Formats: sequence, C-alpha cells, structure tokens
Amino acid sequence: MRVLAVAVLMLLTARSAVTAQAAQNPEDVATLDGIIKAYYEVVSGPAGEKADRERDVFLHHPSALVAITSVDANGTPTLVAMSIGEYHDRFGGPRPEGFFEFELHREVQRFGNITHVWSTYAASLTPGGEPFTRGINSIQLYNDGERWWITSWIYDSERAGNSIPPQYLPE
Repeated sequence: MRVLAVAVLMLLTARSAVTAQAAQNPEDVATLDGIIKAYYEVVSGPAGEKADRERDVFLHHPSALVAITSVDANGTPTLVAMSIGEYHDRFGGPRPEGFFEFELHREVQRFGNITHVWSTYAASLTPGGEPFTRGINSIQLYNDGERWWITSWIYDSERAGNSIPPQYLPE
C-alpha cells in the first residue's frame, strides 16, 4: 500500500510540474514580441473560460503593479491599483461572454534594460469579430538579461472626449 501511495504522489508531482511548465513557456518571455503576444493571449478566450492565471503570473515580475482606470457616473476619473494576484482574484472568474483582445499598433521606447510599450488594442466578442471597444495599454517591462518581465501596466479605453491620437493608430 505504501508503494502505491508513493507512486501516486510521484505521478501527481510530475503532473503538477508538467502543468506549471506548460504555463511557463520560455518563448513567452524570450523577446519583447513574445511577451506582448502572451499578454494579449492570457486575457482572451470564449465565454465560460477563465484567463490563464498561471501563464499571466509567469509574465509578470513578482512585484508588478496593475492599474485600472475608468470614469465614474459623474465623469470623474478613477484609478484602482493592485498586484497581479489581486487582479486575478477580482477579475479572474469565468468570462460571462467571449473576450478577445488584440493589438492594433505599438509604439516602443527603450533605455538600457527598461522598455515602455504603448500598445493600442481592440476587443471583440469572437476571434476576428467586430471590435466593441478600443484603447491603449501602457506596459512597462524589464529585461534582466535572461528574460522579459512585465513590471506594470495601466490602460484607458476610448470614449467620447477620449479618442485615440493618430500616432497610436495603424497607418
């Protein structure tokens, strides 16, 4: 019986390692293009599915900051800042409807090991569907010589009086 218990424990440990390794794809963090592609993939998916939390956590530095902006009913700007774990705890449930976010345009500024990406996005309910919203993700990244890390991000959505400037749109 003890041998069986040890075998089951080893199988579960191996399965956990394979699952964790699948969520930690080195290609996601090897290049700037790879991490931005993964950044959009983790939040996208059909109704009823959750975002890929393990993969998203792998993309973010352990002390990364996530900030969400909005405008309240009176038109006053609001900001909520949190860790990536708090973000997933708050917004990580199953999607009530499909959500597919994709990059439209990118402006990159680099200095040394830090990079700032202005990533214009659109989102639709289905892959390749008609966008229902657009905006800009401001993503800060760090390269430690081994991989890219997302250190923070904040976004704002396009709305009346808040149009995306032409330099952040594809030509």
